[in-house]
Amino acid sequence: MRTELLRCRLYGIVDTGYTAPADIASTTAALLEGGVRILQLRAKGLPLAQVADMARCMQPLCRAAGALFVLNDYPELAAELGADAVHVGQDAGPLAAVRRCVGERMLIGRSTHSPEQALAARAEGADYIGFGPLFPTGTKPGRAAIGLSDIAAVQAQLGDYPMFCIGGINGRSLPLVLAAGAQRVVIVSWLLAQRDIAAAARCVIAQLPH
Repeated sequence: MRTELLRCRLYGIVDTGYTAPADIASTTAALLEGGVRILQLRAKGLPLAQVADMARCMQPLCRAAGALFVLNDYPELAAELGADAVHVGQDAGPLAAVRRCVGERMLIGRSTHSPEQALAARAEGADYIGFGPLFPTGTKPGRAAIGLSDIAAVQAQLGDYPMFCIGGINGRSLPLVLAAGAQRVVIVSWLLAQRDIAAAARCVIAQLPH
């Protein structure tokens, strides 16, 4: 799975803040049709049983498309479901505890918000990181944007280690993010709001380094 992760350039998120529960399957299918090969379920503030139901909807679709399925938060549920990856924030505590919960095979992603956190996450054993938010975003209300200035330096220190830049990226800002040195990106609300999600995803992927 780590080899598959290295090939991923656009990280998709089905976020229940933007996608109704009834649309989970169709949105997942559209992102996969558009070429997304790592896809996360983010379901903040919902009952765990409902999160599990949504995950069980998404996971087989991802598997059929050869895409990695990621569960945001809930390492115990990720282990129970056999997810490909679990993504945790800075408030999740030491990654060693997450690793004990999910086992050695599952990928672990960590949200980072500074160069120091990015390098620390890799040292701690995260398989990939999210780096941001680059711009203000409704997905993370109240979190200060970190801007673009550190992307190139952090990526240079990490080499080809997967760093997915995230936060307020859209069709207009993507060229700026890539010019700043990003190799991989996460796009959430803008992508989910497109009339043709699959076509928008294909357009984004065509602009990313390969």
